[in-house]
Amino acid sequence: MMTEELQRKAQAIKLVAFDIDGIMTDGRLYFTSLGDEIKAFNVKDGLGLKLLRDSGVEVAIITGRTSELVNRRARDLKIGKLIQGREDKKIALQELMQQEGLSVDQVAYMGDDLPDLPAIRLAGLGVTVSDALPIVRQHADLITEAKGGDGAVREFCDWLMLAQGNLNSILEPYLS
Repeated sequence: MMTEELQRKAQAIKLVAFDIDGIMTDGRLYFTSLGDEIKAFNVKDGLGLKLLRDSGVEVAIITGRTSELVNRRARDLKIGKLIQGREDKKIALQELMQQEGLSVDQVAYMGDDLPDLPAIRLAGLGVTVSDALPIVRQHADLITEAKGGDGAVREFCDWLMLAQGNLNSILEPYLS
């Protein structure tokens, strides 16, 4: 739902930072018998991130875990702002804002669990998924209908581009 307040907040966003586990994935951790980690990413989310970046919004990842799979996903999607191994996501987001010269109002953060809550509360637009913890949903400005790892990132990217008035121009090449 697009309220006037959400529309106003969305208009100001220049950078969106995303958590990985529970946002870009379903939050489950898979390990092979050799101890190798496996993550499943939604391809629709990946295109949504690319389209969001093409619309002029910068994309970043802030995650508490460190994973070569996340390095690869960020590299594949050309996401240069990757912060791994940071449980203090609010501080990591503040550092990123300072590096980019952005104010709180110009930043959105999407996360799903307690380590994300301070960053969600700090960001000008705090976003979470439908299967996030109740306390996280309580503090988010926007809750996706989709669950984490199930197209929630794409849903938010499309929502933000629509709110900023960029979705039609982004879709045009696909419709002509």
